[in-house]
This record gives sequence, structure tokens and C-alpha cells, in this order.
Amino acid sequence: MILGGDGPHADGLEHFAAESGDANTDFPRTDVAVVVGANDVVNPDARTNQGSPIYGMPILNVDDAQTVVVLKRSMNPGFAGIENPLFYNPKTVMLFGDAKASITQLIQDVKTL
Repeated sequence: MILGGDGPHADGLEHFAAESGDANTDFPRTDVAVVVGANDVVNPDARTNQGSPIYGMPILNVDDAQTVVVLKRSMNPGFAGIENPLFYNPKTVMLFGDAKASITQLIQDVKTL
């Protein structure tokens, strides 16, 4: 799954909330979730940390996948300005750099397996 965009003021938040519920049932059976440029919308604190400013916000539970690959330019926080514990999860791999170049390289690498 490839994600993009972030922040509670994004257009279509209601649509996202409905769609994320559908996707969330698939993550426990997902081998690899690929996250591109997203931060708050995949932050498990929205689900687990009552003290978080994003607590209760609908998210994609990518942390339920077996492995998570996050493509970002840096560790900078998202719209909410908070750290994302997903990035420190042992089953998460962080891949820094230009997402297009990184995805292109990943595809080439997988084809050689």
C-alpha cells in the first residue's frame, strides 16, 4: 500500500476515515506496507496515546503489517508536529531520500530477486 499526504485539514478526511477502516482489516495479513511521505495518518499514537494531540484521529494501522517500509526525506514531524513511534518500531525500515528515486530502485531490486 502506498500512502501520501498528511494533516487533518486535507481534503476528503471523511472519505479517508471510511476508506481507512476498510484497509485496516487487511494490514494484519499484509507482508509489507509501503508508506510514502505520510506521518500523522500512520501514527499509532492516534490509537494508543490518550495524551497525544492526534488521539482519536482516524489512521491507517500500517503497524499491523509484518513489515513497514517508510519513505521520507527526513525524520521531521508531520502536520501535528509530533514524533511518530512507528518510525522506531523494530519492524519498520526507514528509507530516506527522494521517494520516486527510492521506489524506482526498490522495483529494480525486487525484479532481480
